[in-house]
Amino acid sequence: MPSTLLDREEYIEQAYFFRIFRERIEDNLSSQEVLASVGEEILATTKLPMAIDFLRAEMLQRGRVSEGMRRLSHYFTSFQAFVMGRAEDEESRFDARIAFQVLEQEAEYRSEEPTPQGLFMYQFECIARNRLGYDQGLRAVADDPMFDEDWRTWILRLNGLLGTQDFAELLYRRSQHHVAEVRRRNQTPDYTASYPVLFDVQEGRIARANIGKDPLHMFAALQRQLGYPRVPRPAPPRKEPLFDPAVEMRFQRLEARVQLLESEEKGGIDLTQFYKDAPDFSDSDDDHAGHV
Repeated sequence: MPSTLLDREEYIEQAYFFRIFRERIEDNLSSQEVLASVGEEILATTKLPMAIDFLRAEMLQRGRVSEGMRRLSHYFTSFQAFVMGRAEDEESRFDARIAFQVLEQEAEYRSEEPTPQGLFMYQFECIARNRLGYDQGLRAVADDPMFDEDWRTWILRLNGLLGTQDFAELLYRRSQHHVAEVRRRNQTPDYTASYPVLFDVQEGRIARANIGKDPLHMFAALQRQLGYPRVPRPAPPRKEPLFDPAVEMRFQRLEARVQLLESEEKGGIDLTQFYKDAPDFSDSDDDHAGHV
């Protein structure tokens, strides 16, 4: 059964659930422990506590949260299950913490005043930025109940067009701004597109200004200008040392002492590791003997 649009309170509780899940995993709790406890914190008037119970049972049986989300297709969307599945894939480098942030912010956006345009751009950027795979990813996006048949048809066509055409141009040609440009250029005020127009004038203008550029610049402009949700990004790698150099040296000395104590308890300290190799005088002795 395909998913349907839920009440606002469901998305608010989903956002809370995904945030708590991420925070407690960062505290080294297992998924089973989180699912066993978090259900009591969720608003009981929503359907989420029952969904969490089902996810816990699936986790115990199959070892994957995403499998339970797929089976609850009337509650969780295909995109939510896809993102979670990629995070649980052993061959994927997609961090589960980022996956939970992606799902949390998507649920928060749905609880506000979402639009098909904003939701699509958020989901598409999540796929592109994290390299989750356009084929399965776009199919999951197309199944979202937010999109009507015109949207689904266009989204499914994107996978075959992305390698040959600029994404910003594809978006621009589906915008009301492109229709207005054709009317002005051809002096045909009654012109109407023969295909569904999916984006408004502002989105079309931003897309046209970013044709030929990195799509990430267009995503950032849409977020600044139109308030589209921002896609979570991995934390940058630490450039500074974790400890002060003097503290680090003390830790190394303490570690060396602990190793010596452990060696002594096991039967004595092996002093050979501190010996230096004796110098080799064989060549010099032969030379000296020859001169004598």
